Amino acid sequence: MIGNDWDLLLKDEYKKDYFKNLQEFIINEYKTKTIYPKMSEIFNAFQKTSYDDIKVVIIGQDPYHGENEAEGLSFSVKVGIAKPPSLINIFSELKSDLGIEPPNHGSLISWAKQGVLLLNSTLTVVKDSPRSHFNRGWETFTDEVIKLINKKETPVVFILWGSDARSKKNLITNKKHLILESAHPSPLSAYRGFFGSKPFSKTNAFLIKNGIKPIDWKIKDI
Repeated sequence: MIGNDWDLLLKDEYKKDYFKNLQEFIINEYKTKTIYPKMSEIFNAFQKTSYDDIKVVIIGQDPYHGENEAEGLSFSVKVGIAKPPSLINIFSELKSDLGIEPPNHGSLISWAKQGVLLLNSTLTVVKDSPRSHFNRGWETFTDEVIKLINKKETPVVFILWGSDARSKKNLITNKKHLILESAHPSPLSAYRGFFGSKPFSKTNAFLIKNGIKPIDWKIKDI
């Protein structure tokens, strides 16, 4: 289904009744509605970042629901699509934190390829209908993913922005890992603790301390 080490790790999950029901529901949704991301990109986060390569996890809610925005990576939009407000604020904090100028696009694939798992709690959404696929089974699946990452022997940084992401904190019990949490980068909440939280420099400091190559957070212009 994914094409790397995730398939072996998740093989039992695929067999569970909830996942089979979810799969049936999703297939029907794609047949009858406009769903994002494209079906081929639902597991993009896993395809771009294998389990073994994970250094950082950034947890989002559900995919962007605007036309052709979502590409299967939390907070990321396809090249050529206008950057949503939350992503603009993420890039603003990146500049404040590390002095990195915002790129001319909003795709975070370069982060994913370095070991940043850009994981949404829910992996699909109906066009123009946020949270439309909540409570259908995706959260059960992605919670299991977080539990699997929690078992990793190598240290991982979990970045939790906003109440939905922070609710996953109880799944992260391994003392080797680092949890960075703050308000969501949305314009509605960014000024309540997201701005000034310095997640990028803190992440790299932790990785370096543990002998792990840091993330190059700079995204190349296209």
